[in-house]
This record gives sequence, C-alpha cells and structure tokens, in this order.
Amino acid sequence: MSKFKKKKDGGLAPINTASLPDIVFMLLFFFMVATVMREDTLMIKNALPLADQVEKLDKKNPISYIYMGKPASGYEKYGNVARIQLNDKFASVGDVAAFIAAERGAMREELIPFLTVSLKVDKEANMGIVGDVKQELRKVNALKINYTTGAGEALTNMQ
Repeated sequence: MSKFKKKKDGGLAPINTASLPDIVFMLLFFFMVATVMREDTLMIKNALPLADQVEKLDKKNPISYIYMGKPASGYEKYGNVARIQLNDKFASVGDVAAFIAAERGAMREELIPFLTVSLKVDKEANMGIVGDVKQELRKVNALKINYTTGAGEALTNMQ
C-alpha cells in the first residue's frame, strides 16, 4: 500500500487580498468622478463669433443647445446651406417645437420655467435661419434665449 506524504517544500506564501476590495472601490469612484459624459457630436461647422463682453451661464439651471451652421466635412450630402442640429441629428425649423417639448418633458416640473435655450450659431450662417428658430421658440413660449460666443475682440468678426 502507498503512504501519503505531506509536501514540505515551503513554496510561495499566499497573497494577502484583504485590501483588494478597497482598491477596487477607490478605482470605481475615481472613474465615476473623472469621466465626462459625451456631449453632442457636431455635424456642422461651428466657428463661434467673438465678443468682448461675455458672461458665463449659471450651470444650476437647465440648458438646451441648438446648433446652426453649414454641414461639416463628412456630412456634405446634406447640402451646403446652414442647417439646424438638435442633439445628434439634423432637423428642420418645424422640429424645434417638438425638441423643446421633449426637453421640458425630461426635466422636473419646478425646473421648466428656468430652461434656457442656448443658440450656438456659426459666424458664417445667415440670420434667416436664426430668425426662423427664434419664431418657433416664441410659439412654444421658450423665451430665455442665449447666444453662445467665444471670448475675444468683437471687431475680428468683420474680417
């Protein structure tokens, strides 16, 4: 009959894993804090005009962005005139009312009066499309409008 022998070669000591959950949770919290949520993918050219008296918007209030400009490279199939971009798709002027209604529907009722619509208009875009969008915003009573600009000398827009 065979006899069982116990190994006594020592080998490597087992790794202490007592602090492993702490490390995992530290990494989890780090990535939760450091990760930036994806914003809209711009499908239009959006060279903002410059202004010398610029104020930052208060981030406590909800902001919806409407982009206007010519389609960017890679989107030439949509033409070469100024277009409206709502979230991640091209839209027409008639879609602005539905967009504002959807934005209002997604927020709490007490925040709805504080909704600000920020227009990010390319400096090469014509004002006709901006006027049409403003008319649609008036129809749905979205009267808090902000024009987003870059900080700089305003006279450089004339060049």
